[in-house]
Amino acid sequence: MDDPLHTAVWRLRSRGCWHDAAELLSPLAATDPVAARLRSSVLTEQCMFTAGSWEAAEDALRAAEAIAHTDDERGAAACERGHLAYAATLFGNRDRADEARAALGRAAALLGPDSRTRPLLDFRRGLLAQHLSKNASSAQAAFQRAHAAALSHGDALLSSFTWRHLAAMAEERGDRAEARHGFAESLRIREELGYLIGIAPALVALASVESEPEAARLRAEAGRLVRLLGGVPAWLARRLRAMEAGPEDSAAAD
Repeated sequence: MDDPLHTAVWRLRSRGCWHDAAELLSPLAATDPVAARLRSSVLTEQCMFTAGSWEAAEDALRAAEAIAHTDDERGAAACERGHLAYAATLFGNRDRADEARAALGRAAALLGPDSRTRPLLDFRRGLLAQHLSKNASSAQAAFQRAHAAALSHGDALLSSFTWRHLAAMAEERGDRAEARHGFAESLRIREELGYLIGIAPALVALASVESEPEAARLRAEAGRLVRLLGGVPAWLARRLRAMEAGPEDSAAAD
């Protein structure tokens, strides 16, 4: 994929213009497996941030699967299949956990140890272990593998996610110092990359381990960003509204 196209897609995606990014990729995605997977990934991200547009993501994924021919291409497509099924289970009120596990298992069997998709696969297997299987030790191991590979390969965006999820697990263990460091690193990287749609969640995560009034300042900044982006991420917009409503109204706001 040529660099100007990749840059344009990134700028649109990072501002929540997923449909426009997917349209830019459509001509190349008809024949190029890498472009087809990126288009699928962009539309799955839209699902995760808006809790909608599932059919478009499913159509894009089927198209990517149809033109995958090598083991690495098929494995990468299976990784996207697992991620979409995970997202649908978490945000779409559909239980596709078994499909997610099977697809990521298929990806692990197809991808070689040096595949560029392997770090992303490890991260996504960590998400399943953390959020669906509730297996903290498996999640920790998968996130650590993904984190080491992301740092080694210079994948800044992936490292922003691995920092965040390792920090969340540190917070669960009661290690606030480690959690604060990881959340701060995730926020720093997203700000440097200009990953606008990912900054508000990073601000709220950091606020969870900061003291007042700094925590309130971070939440207020996150709220402004969510409003600027038209209410995405949708799950975070609901959470912030619940916080603003206060303890008595939080349940109703959820």
